[in-house]
Amino acid sequence: MPSINPQAIREGDRLALSKALTAVENGLPESQEIQAALFPFTGQAHLLGITGSPGSGKSTLVNQLAKFFRCQRTYGKTPKIAIVAVDPTSPFSGGALLGDRIRMQDLSGDKGIFIRSMASRGALGGLAHTTAAFATVLDGAGFDMIIIETVGAGQAEVEIASLAHTTIVVETPGMGDDIQAIKAGILEIGDILVVNKADQPGAENAARALQVMLEMGRGGGWERYPAGKHMRSGPHELKNPNPDPSLPTWQPPIQLVTATDGTGVEELASYVVDHKTFLKETGLWQIKESHRLEKDLEVLIQDLLLREWLDRLEDGQYEVVLKEVVTRKRTPIDAAQSLIRKIN
Repeated sequence: MPSINPQAIREGDRLALSKALTAVENGLPESQEIQAALFPFTGQAHLLGITGSPGSGKSTLVNQLAKFFRCQRTYGKTPKIAIVAVDPTSPFSGGALLGDRIRMQDLSGDKGIFIRSMASRGALGGLAHTTAAFATVLDGAGFDMIIIETVGAGQAEVEIASLAHTTIVVETPGMGDDIQAIKAGILEIGDILVVNKADQPGAENAARALQVMLEMGRGGGWERYPAGKHMRSGPHELKNPNPDPSLPTWQPPIQLVTATDGTGVEELASYVVDHKTFLKETGLWQIKESHRLEKDLEVLIQDLLLREWLDRLEDGQYEVVLKEVVTRKRTPIDAAQSLIRKIN
């Protein structure tokens, strides 16, 4: 048994949960036992991803959404909500400000909300390397909704679509809306599009530009495949993730919101609930779960193979070959093939 009792986590022990998440983030051996013990209880939480560019007001929006859902019986009861806020890591010190947590201080008195910040630690795509494992632990701990706020790095921040059931992309007026609207990238993954800071000039123009983007994208099947591209790529391509073509399709709504005062949050929350219902009724919920677990498995296999490969190399072997690459005596491809041959 791990020193951190998984049953205590299931019973709501927040200290045990915090220790478990720390073990996961640091890659401690006991984290594997904790995840194994909690895994049978997973698959119930609604994973809600919030992404968008820096300064778009993601943290404030998360704060308002969490407060709203806690006041509603959205899941037949007052939902327990976990928030994972991923903050960028300093490339020099390796530390992180964890500023998203500062913006959510008014949630700290609610025992039904658990907030955890984590540093990206250099991972790309807007998430940290262990964000998926965090979601597993929190799901197993019995949370009804897990809100994951990404770093806020821009258009490359698309990994959240592979993890979350529902992805909200947050835009703001005055950020080159017409150009943003024709860029696929981050906008294409959105199940719900939000124009935050709707009280500022240009909000309506931003919403119209996003609507144009949706109209242009319908030829590519966005309305049939929520968060489409991430579900149609990879070694096991999903040719038709919607099991019944006669069922209604999902067309990403656009919601104007002013997160600072909560305007539009109730309407946004209703779209979140509608999207969950859509996923359940069409069978896409289970398909997205399968895709997420498949991707998690692939990442774990890559990590384990890399670790095993490094362990099997002789001392100094890697450094010798690396020096040959640095001095241009060998190409990186040739060096990689040489190192692989050495352990085979």
